[in-house]
Amino acid sequence: MSTKHPGTVLQGHGDASAASEPRVPLVVYFSSVSNNTHRFVEKLDARTVRLPLLTGEEPPEMTEPFVLVAPTYGRPNGSGAVPPQVVKFLNREANRRLLRGVIGAGNTNFGSAFCLAADRIAAKCDVPVLYKFELMGTPEDVRKVNQGLEQFWRQFPQPRV
Repeated sequence: MSTKHPGTVLQGHGDASAASEPRVPLVVYFSSVSNNTHRFVEKLDARTVRLPLLTGEEPPEMTEPFVLVAPTYGRPNGSGAVPPQVVKFLNREANRRLLRGVIGAGNTNFGSAFCLAADRIAAKCDVPVLYKFELMGTPEDVRKVNQGLEQFWRQFPQPRV
């Protein structure tokens, strides 16, 4: 099993040690106060950057390719499925340009809107949906995502360190 990599340096966010490990996948994620998405992401063998909880805070500006993990907000007819913090983050053109894929978190109680945020982000940003999991995921979800990220990450040129 790989070593945990707790963050990256992005405008004052994260841990400087991870910036020297560009071969390790970079995962940017949003988690609400429920922390379900956070509990999933912290089990991944990846560098991570958490988007601010409050919409008034400035999101980071990414400087290298990343995979986004986004939960779906449940509202009637799927309106507002993408959290506003994720919308604000993706409204930065530099962030959209470096997005390589999206992983959806959701609740099967949403029915056809399960992981709708991931589907909408992928369609709008022309990237693949890499995986979908429920709530905080299972150990099998974590295993599959770790394997998939490792394989997926190899196809991208890595920044020089």
